[in-house]
Amino acid sequence: MHRRTFLKTSALTATLSPLVASTSFSQLASQNVNPKVNEIRERIKPITSEERLERQQRARKLMNDFDIDAILLEGGTTLNYFTGISWGRSERLFAMILPQEGDAFFVSPKFEESRAYEQTQKVTNAKLYTWEEDESPYELIKKILTERKLHDKELGIEETTRYFVSENIAKTIGSLALVSATPVTAGCRSIKSAHEIELHQIANDITKEVFLSSISKLKEGMKENELGKIISQQFSEFGVGGGVLVLFGKASAHPHGLVEEHTLNEGDIVLLDGGCSVEGYASDVTRTTIFGTPTEKMNNVWNIVRKAQDAALKTAKPNIPAESVDAAARKIISDANFGPDYKYFTHRLGHGIGMEGHEWYYLVRGNKRPLQAGNMFSNEPGIYIVGEFGIRLED
Repeated sequence: MHRRTFLKTSALTATLSPLVASTSFSQLASQNVNPKVNEIRERIKPITSEERLERQQRARKLMNDFDIDAILLEGGTTLNYFTGISWGRSERLFAMILPQEGDAFFVSPKFEESRAYEQTQKVTNAKLYTWEEDESPYELIKKILTERKLHDKELGIEETTRYFVSENIAKTIGSLALVSATPVTAGCRSIKSAHEIELHQIANDITKEVFLSSISKLKEGMKENELGKIISQQFSEFGVGGGVLVLFGKASAHPHGLVEEHTLNEGDIVLLDGGCSVEGYASDVTRTTIFGTPTEKMNNVWNIVRKAQDAALKTAKPNIPAESVDAAARKIISDANFGPDYKYFTHRLGHGIGMEGHEWYYLVRGNKRPLQAGNMFSNEPGIYIVGEFGIRLED
């Protein structure tokens, strides 16, 4: 599975295999599926409507702090974060506007009214407005904002909003100032609650169990995609969507792999990078092992990478600039003669993680933004020796 698709897959609502779709989780335990399935699944508690209401209130506070009068959210991850609504995007606009003061409102195609009403009832006091096929949703938004005296204020646009939506709003409501909503949306989503952290931990625990189990399936002559399919099946046994990037041998020296499919041979490095999604919250874990006996050089590199990961974790504290965490890991690797800079450790140390596998903010040189309690990141140093092997550890 391609690196750029596995996390998209894991962010989807779990697609169960035929086995799981027709079998209860209690029955699975009696079929010799991983005995940890029930134990781990029992810890999963969904995000509540009260938690989402608290998120909306936090967003309103940030709107006040940044002088943003309302924010617009299309269907997608951020809308789901604030409301629990799942809505796919099309050429027909479905969106929520959350004002700093007053109740939220939605605009929806008229023929989708029943489905939209069903979903928007999750949002306290929200009003649903609809537009017919020969009408403009942007004119409808203009009418509502004018009635609420917001037509000449600042509207924050969520960063994944499609250009044609922003363009049509700007053309239709010339008096409206469009600004970035990222200070609000990232300001909320990047600070994880205790419940969110627990869901991430469960996703990590599932990933650990799946990766450990998968190692016993390694065999001479296996293709990378064969192991990938086995691991995806094991994720489905836990009732979650998940996947993995599998790299064998020299392919491991390329952080996101190569197009060519590699076959497993004795003495090959095996690199697994993947995860799953639990109630929308992702894991992203990398483990590097070997099929056979490691060389002295492999052992040496593995130990250096592990020391770099530990140094980064030790450095990461509230109010420390994000770039300092990257620097701590990079120094260990450079001091071990695998430098300078990006020569062998070719990428940043880490990325934010939440309801998306990669989100705000990044542990990278140049990011002086202080860490905040509740931020969550991957910690993934690596050393990549092209033509030989690569080793990455990620938690």
